[in-house]
Amino acid sequence: MKVIAYSVRPDEEKSFKKHSDAMGVEMTIVHDMLTPDNAALVKGHDAVTFLGNDIVNEETLKIIKQQGVTYLSSRAAGTNNIDIDSAKQLGLKVANVARYSPYAIAEFTLTLAFTMLRNLPRALKRIQAQNYSLAGLIGEEMRFQTVGVIGTGRIGLTTAQIFSGVCKRVIAHDIYENPEAKDFLEYVEFDELLKEADIIALHCPYTKENHHLINAEKLALMKQDALLVNTARGELVDTSALIDVLKTGKIKGYAGDVYEKEVGIVHRDHTNSIIPDPMFLGLINMPNVLFTPHYAFYTDVAVDNMVEYALQNLRQFYNGEPCDNEIV
Repeated sequence: MKVIAYSVRPDEEKSFKKHSDAMGVEMTIVHDMLTPDNAALVKGHDAVTFLGNDIVNEETLKIIKQQGVTYLSSRAAGTNNIDIDSAKQLGLKVANVARYSPYAIAEFTLTLAFTMLRNLPRALKRIQAQNYSLAGLIGEEMRFQTVGVIGTGRIGLTTAQIFSGVCKRVIAHDIYENPEAKDFLEYVEFDELLKEADIIALHCPYTKENHHLINAEKLALMKQDALLVNTARGELVDTSALIDVLKTGKIKGYAGDVYEKEVGIVHRDHTNSIIPDPMFLGLINMPNVLFTPHYAFYTDVAVDNMVEYALQNLRQFYNGEPCDNEIV
């Protein structure tokens, strides 16, 4: 089987070599992201793998199909960059990687929460200016916090379980309640979670139905000292409404690893350029905001999982076997 991989980072190359050798896969490595402009490079291959910010729209998919390739796998869990309807119409088989290490994102969520509770971003900025005063840096202890987890799939469940060992109480909301979770959390209605939680962690997938799940109406329900943490998808949060409540102090702060218009911003070096997105710049420059460049997933274990499972998906398609991660 010949596979072409787009958006390959240097840290993935070792995993591609290891797993392609083990599976007998012939690899073509492309460091550029997948777009309609370079989709024709798939010609001569049996399958293609890409990342979560690649442009897998109708135009890209048509070009891939025209080159005789029908097997695709994302190396990410999110599928909002893939035109699912077009893939179905074109008869393509598409999979994602939904089961990489949940600890990567769960542990990072706790890291962001602890960091914000102790005002660490503000302290680090002061130190850079040789200001070692304490005023305004008093923190809160996690053991007194009620944590609300929205979405209790593998990642949300792992996050809730870890939080349960350090906080006062864990509450959660999900359309489908997980019976495994009830030993360490309590399921509540969505609005009740927003009203009661001191820390709110988003762990649900993004769909058209939950676009701006956290909007002005929902932000108004939160406690004034609430902290919102988003390591899921940027499109879940209405950034404009979020900025408004952060300006007025309606909620305490926001820690985000994602942004709703992040394509072209994250995973790139903008040192010598100006990012033409005033909303993004307004958000990240607020004193009560911590933004990280979509790298909650970025651990050695998770990265290796993503490569391995994406190649497994493609091999199962190629061999005509059932694929557990098939989304189309």
